[in-house]
Amino acid sequence: MTNIVLVPGAWLGAEAWRETADVLRAAGHEVHPLTLSGLAEKRGVPADLETHVRDVIEEADRCGPGGVVLVGHSYSGIPVGLAAERLGERLRRVVFVDAGVPVAGESFLGAWDTGEVAAAIAAEGGLWAPPDAEEFAGQGLTGEQIARLLSGAVPHPGATLTEPAAPTGALAGLPVTYVKCLLDGPEPMPAVAKLLGGPSWELVRMDTGHWPMFSQPEALARILDEAAARP
Repeated sequence: MTNIVLVPGAWLGAEAWRETADVLRAAGHEVHPLTLSGLAEKRGVPADLETHVRDVIEEADRCGPGGVVLVGHSYSGIPVGLAAERLGERLRRVVFVDAGVPVAGESFLGAWDTGEVAAAIAAEGGLWAPPDAEEFAGQGLTGEQIARLLSGAVPHPGATLTEPAAPTGALAGLPVTYVKCLLDGPEPMPAVAKLLGGPSWELVRMDTGHWPMFSQPEALARILDEAAARP
Protein backbone atom coordinates (compact mmCIF):
# COMPACT_ATOMS: atom_id res chain seq x y z
CA MET A 1 0.00 0.00 0.00
CA THR A 2 1.23 3.45 -0.94
CA ASN A 3 -0.18 6.89 -0.17
CA ILE A 4 -0.79 8.68 -3.47
CA VAL A 5 -1.71 12.37 -3.57
CA LEU A 6 -3.41 13.34 -6.84
CA VAL A 7 -3.33 17.04 -7.73
CA PRO A 8 -5.32 18.27 -10.77
CA GLY A 9 -4.31 21.01 -13.15
CA ALA A 10 -5.91 24.38 -13.83
CA TRP A 11 -9.65 24.89 -13.28
CA LEU A 12 -10.25 21.48 -11.71
CA GLY A 13 -10.81 19.96 -8.28
CA ALA A 14 -10.34 16.53 -6.74
CA GLU A 15 -13.36 15.13 -8.61
CA ALA A 16 -11.30 15.11 -11.82
CA TRP A 17 -9.46 12.04 -10.49
CA ARG A 18 -12.58 10.00 -9.59
CA GLU A 19 -12.15 7.11 -12.03
CA THR A 20 -8.37 6.92 -11.75
CA ALA A 21 -8.60 7.03 -7.95
CA ASP A 22 -11.12 4.17 -7.91
CA VAL A 23 -8.77 1.93 -9.90
CA LEU A 24 -5.84 2.80 -7.63
CA ARG A 25 -7.87 2.04 -4.50
CA ALA A 26 -8.88 -1.31 -5.98
CA ALA A 27 -5.15 -2.01 -6.39
CA GLY A 28 -4.65 -1.44 -2.67
CA HIS A 29 -3.38 2.13 -2.51
CA GLU A 30 -4.45 4.90 -0.15
CA VAL A 31 -5.49 7.63 -2.57
CA HIS A 32 -5.85 11.31 -1.71
CA PRO A 33 -7.29 13.47 -4.53
CA LEU A 34 -6.67 17.10 -3.62
CA THR A 35 -8.55 20.27 -4.45
CA LEU A 36 -6.20 23.25 -4.40
CA SER A 37 -7.24 26.51 -2.75
CA GLY A 38 -9.49 28.70 -4.89
CA LEU A 39 -10.90 25.83 -6.96
CA ALA A 40 -14.01 23.62 -6.96
CA GLU A 41 -15.41 23.40 -3.40
CA LYS A 42 -12.65 25.80 -2.27
CA ARG A 43 -13.64 28.43 -4.80
CA GLY A 44 -13.16 31.96 -3.51
CA VAL A 45 -10.31 31.07 -1.15
CA PRO A 46 -7.42 33.47 -1.91
CA ALA A 47 -4.43 31.67 -3.39
CA ASP A 48 -1.00 32.33 -4.82
CA LEU A 49 1.65 29.79 -5.79
CA GLU A 50 2.95 29.36 -2.25
CA THR A 51 -0.61 28.66 -1.06
CA HIS A 52 -0.80 25.75 -3.48
CA VAL A 53 2.60 24.45 -2.40
CA ARG A 54 1.37 24.46 1.20
CA ASP A 55 -1.85 22.70 0.14
CA VAL A 56 0.21 19.82 -1.29
CA ILE A 57 2.55 19.59 1.71
CA GLU A 58 -0.34 19.64 4.19
CA GLU A 59 -2.08 16.84 2.30
CA ALA A 60 1.13 14.82 2.35
CA ASP A 61 1.36 15.45 6.11
CA ARG A 62 -2.18 14.10 6.57
CA CYS A 63 -1.03 10.83 4.96
CA GLY A 64 1.08 10.06 8.02
CA PRO A 65 4.74 9.11 8.38
CA GLY A 66 5.03 6.64 5.48
CA GLY A 67 6.22 7.30 1.95
CA VAL A 68 4.12 9.47 -0.34
CA VAL A 69 3.81 9.59 -4.13
CA LEU A 70 2.92 13.08 -5.39
CA VAL A 71 1.13 13.29 -8.74
CA GLY A 72 0.79 16.64 -10.50
CA HIS A 73 -1.13 17.26 -13.71
CA SER A 74 -0.48 20.22 -16.04
CA TYR A 75 -0.27 23.45 -13.96
CA SER A 76 -0.01 21.56 -10.67
CA GLY A 77 3.39 20.21 -11.69
CA ILE A 78 4.73 23.55 -10.45
CA PRO A 79 3.43 23.39 -6.85
CA VAL A 80 3.89 19.61 -6.73
CA GLY A 81 7.52 19.92 -7.83
CA LEU A 82 8.18 22.62 -5.23
CA ALA A 83 6.47 20.59 -2.51
CA ALA A 84 8.44 17.49 -3.45
CA GLU A 85 11.70 19.32 -2.81
CA ARG A 86 10.56 20.04 0.77
CA LEU A 87 9.23 16.60 1.74
CA GLY A 88 12.61 14.98 2.28
CA GLU A 89 12.58 11.29 3.16
CA ARG A 90 8.77 11.14 3.15
CA LEU A 91 8.79 11.43 -0.65
CA ARG A 92 8.62 8.09 -2.46
CA ARG A 93 8.25 9.40 -6.02
CA VAL A 94 6.92 12.31 -8.08
CA VAL A 95 4.77 11.71 -11.15
CA PHE A 96 4.23 14.61 -13.54
CA VAL A 97 1.28 14.05 -15.90
CA ASP A 98 1.85 16.21 -19.00
CA ALA A 99 2.86 18.88 -16.51
CA GLY A 100 4.99 21.93 -16.14
CA VAL A 101 7.98 21.75 -13.83
CA PRO A 102 9.28 24.54 -11.59
CA VAL A 103 12.06 26.60 -13.16
CA ALA A 104 13.84 29.28 -11.13
CA GLY A 105 12.45 32.73 -11.88
CA GLU A 106 9.81 31.41 -14.29
CA SER A 107 6.05 31.17 -13.81
CA PHE A 108 3.74 28.51 -15.23
CA LEU A 109 2.64 30.92 -17.94
CA GLY A 110 6.20 32.07 -18.60
CA ALA A 111 7.08 28.73 -20.17
CA TRP A 112 4.61 29.10 -23.03
CA ASP A 113 2.24 32.09 -22.90
CA THR A 114 2.86 34.87 -25.42
CA GLY A 115 0.92 37.30 -23.23
CA GLU A 116 -2.57 36.40 -24.35
CA VAL A 117 -3.47 34.39 -21.24
CA ALA A 118 -1.90 36.92 -18.87
CA ALA A 119 -3.96 39.65 -20.53
CA ALA A 120 -7.13 37.57 -20.19
CA ILE A 121 -6.43 37.03 -16.49
CA ALA A 122 -6.02 40.76 -15.96
CA ALA A 123 -9.26 41.43 -17.84
CA GLU A 124 -11.15 38.87 -15.73
CA GLY A 125 -10.19 40.34 -12.38
CA GLY A 126 -7.28 38.03 -11.70
CA LEU A 127 -8.90 34.75 -12.76
CA TRP A 128 -8.25 32.43 -15.72
CA ALA A 129 -11.61 31.34 -17.13
CA PRO A 130 -12.06 27.72 -18.28
CA PRO A 131 -11.91 27.20 -22.05
CA ASP A 132 -14.89 26.49 -24.27
CA ALA A 133 -15.68 22.89 -25.22
CA GLU A 134 -14.31 23.44 -28.74
CA GLU A 135 -10.80 23.95 -27.37
CA PHE A 136 -10.64 20.30 -26.25
CA ALA A 137 -10.84 19.00 -29.83
CA GLY A 138 -8.06 16.63 -30.82
CA GLN A 139 -7.30 15.56 -27.24
CA GLY A 140 -8.83 12.08 -27.37
CA LEU A 141 -11.91 13.09 -25.38
CA THR A 142 -15.50 12.10 -26.10
CA GLY A 143 -18.25 14.69 -25.91
CA GLU A 144 -19.40 13.15 -22.63
CA GLN A 145 -15.88 13.36 -21.17
CA ILE A 146 -15.55 17.01 -22.19
CA ALA A 147 -18.92 17.78 -20.61
CA ARG A 148 -17.87 16.11 -17.36
CA LEU A 149 -14.55 17.97 -17.34
CA LEU A 150 -16.21 21.33 -17.86
CA SER A 151 -18.94 20.61 -15.32
CA GLY A 152 -16.27 20.71 -12.62
CA ALA A 153 -14.20 23.56 -14.05
CA VAL A 154 -14.10 26.99 -12.39
CA PRO A 155 -11.96 30.09 -13.00
CA HIS A 156 -8.40 29.51 -11.79
CA PRO A 157 -6.63 31.96 -9.42
CA GLY A 158 -4.35 33.94 -11.70
CA ALA A 159 -1.62 34.68 -9.15
CA THR A 160 -0.73 30.98 -9.01
CA LEU A 161 -0.02 31.07 -12.74
CA THR A 162 2.00 34.28 -12.93
CA GLU A 163 4.14 34.06 -9.78
CA PRO A 164 7.72 32.93 -10.55
CA ALA A 165 8.86 29.68 -8.97
CA ALA A 166 11.84 29.44 -6.65
CA PRO A 167 12.96 25.79 -6.67
CA THR A 168 16.03 24.66 -4.75
CA GLY A 169 17.32 22.51 -7.59
CA ALA A 170 16.76 19.29 -5.65
CA LEU A 171 14.07 18.14 -8.08
CA ALA A 172 16.70 17.02 -10.59
CA GLY A 173 17.88 14.32 -8.18
CA LEU A 174 14.49 13.08 -6.99
CA PRO A 175 12.82 9.89 -8.30
CA VAL A 176 10.47 11.09 -11.02
CA THR A 177 8.19 9.55 -13.62
CA TYR A 178 7.16 11.97 -16.37
CA VAL A 179 4.04 11.04 -18.36
CA LYS A 180 3.96 12.64 -21.83
CA CYS A 181 0.55 12.69 -23.51
CA LEU A 182 1.32 12.49 -27.22
CA LEU A 183 -1.80 14.15 -28.62
CA ASP A 184 -0.71 17.31 -26.81
CA GLY A 185 2.66 17.26 -28.56
CA PRO A 186 5.19 14.49 -29.20
CA GLU A 187 8.05 15.84 -27.10
CA PRO A 188 8.35 17.21 -23.54
CA MET A 189 9.01 20.92 -23.15
CA PRO A 190 12.70 21.92 -22.98
CA ALA A 191 12.84 22.26 -19.18
CA VAL A 192 11.44 18.73 -18.82
CA ALA A 193 13.71 17.31 -21.52
CA LYS A 194 16.73 18.65 -19.65
CA LEU A 195 15.68 16.95 -16.42
CA LEU A 196 14.91 13.70 -18.21
CA GLY A 197 18.60 13.47 -18.98
CA GLY A 198 19.26 12.72 -15.31
CA PRO A 199 19.52 9.16 -13.94
CA SER A 200 16.54 9.41 -11.55
CA TRP A 201 13.98 10.56 -14.14
CA GLU A 202 12.03 8.24 -16.43
CA LEU A 203 9.70 9.00 -19.35
CA VAL A 204 6.41 7.20 -20.02
CA ARG A 205 4.30 8.00 -23.08
CA MET A 206 0.52 7.82 -23.39
CA ASP A 207 -1.28 7.85 -26.72
CA THR A 208 -3.93 10.28 -25.59
CA GLY A 209 -4.43 13.98 -24.94
CA HIS A 210 -3.67 16.39 -22.13
CA TRP A 211 -6.42 15.15 -19.76
CA PRO A 212 -5.80 11.38 -19.43
CA MET A 213 -7.72 11.17 -16.15
CA PHE A 214 -10.78 11.76 -18.33
CA SER A 215 -9.77 10.16 -21.65
CA GLN A 216 -7.91 7.08 -20.35
CA PRO A 217 -8.38 6.91 -16.56
CA GLU A 218 -7.67 3.17 -16.21
CA ALA A 219 -4.49 3.33 -18.31
CA LEU A 220 -3.31 6.31 -16.28
CA ALA A 221 -4.03 4.42 -13.06
CA ARG A 222 -1.90 1.50 -14.25
CA ILE A 223 1.00 3.87 -14.91
CA LEU A 224 0.63 5.42 -11.46
CA ASP A 225 0.42 1.98 -9.86
CA GLU A 226 3.66 0.95 -11.57
CA ALA A 227 5.34 4.23 -10.60
CA ALA A 228 4.35 3.75 -6.98
CA ALA A 229 6.07 0.35 -7.01
CA ARG A 230 9.39 1.83 -8.16
CA PRO A 231 12.14 1.96 -5.55
